[in-house]
Amino acid sequence: MQSNQLSVRNIQLPNLGIGTWAWGDSLFWGYGSNYGETEVQAAFDAAVAAGATFFDTAEVYGLGESEKLIGKFLKQTSQPVQIATKYFPLPWRFNRDAVAEALTASLDRLDVEQVALYQVHMPFDFFMGQETLMTALATEVKKGRILTVGVSNYSAKQMQQAYDYLATYDVPLAVNQVRYSLLTRTIEKNGILDKARELGVTILAYSPLDQGLLTGKYTPEKQEQVTGARKIDPKFSASGLKKIEPILNQLTALGEKYDKTPAQIALNWLIAQGDVIPIPGAKNAKQAQENAGAMGWLLSNEDVKQLSLLSGQ
Repeated sequence: MQSNQLSVRNIQLPNLGIGTWAWGDSLFWGYGSNYGETEVQAAFDAAVAAGATFFDTAEVYGLGESEKLIGKFLKQTSQPVQIATKYFPLPWRFNRDAVAEALTASLDRLDVEQVALYQVHMPFDFFMGQETLMTALATEVKKGRILTVGVSNYSAKQMQQAYDYLATYDVPLAVNQVRYSLLTRTIEKNGILDKARELGVTILAYSPLDQGLLTGKYTPEKQEQVTGARKIDPKFSASGLKKIEPILNQLTALGEKYDKTPAQIALNWLIAQGDVIPIPGAKNAKQAQENAGAMGWLLSNEDVKQLSLLSGQ
């Protein structure tokens, strides 16, 4: 059995979380059409019941609606739940006060006094430099409104800069949230993963199932099932799906070996990398339960290696 907990600086997190971009977002995800508050509350409840008690949101998800929904759900559970949210460094946010104001607004929407993790949504130094931004975040740690500081989509160099600025206040950099999956392994090649390991920074892996490609739902024979924005993504074309067929076949075979779904195998491959927390989305209870089924066990070293070789081709 694999422990379901991972030490991330001064906090303990489950080694799988739930991404909540789709909660409240009607523009990209269609919230309010084929799913809504009832379904995402069921996803929240199912995740908590299964031990996936870490939820990643942001002020821009559904223009604050995701945070509001989570705040509402938090009031209806007695289980300890950890929340990560994000600050979007838009160009008119000039100074440290803007960070404090944005955090206050997020805490108000979540209806909490503190979050486990507060992240910079993307590097954006147009008006506010890294030093000012990290000083503002360190100040909020000292105030107790956030427990740990993270960044998102930061390069190896930007991560080092953030780490150094925070270190002057004796505040560690906890995470870098980046895209990472069996099909998207760029961080292994561009220095981000190596730098994170050097600095003791945990990777939060978003899009860990590559928008559903690794679930086995989409195959060349079922290409007509591709809908919405996926239809214009070449990875979801018949030729794109044919290209990844060997990986999907291996995920299916390993699923039979471990009595798991292809998605659970793909998520567990990420967990097996060490200091990586996948944060797949979940629109309903079934998806949340399936995600959580990637916890509590580990692929063998040989199976991890074979999957890595196959997806690295």
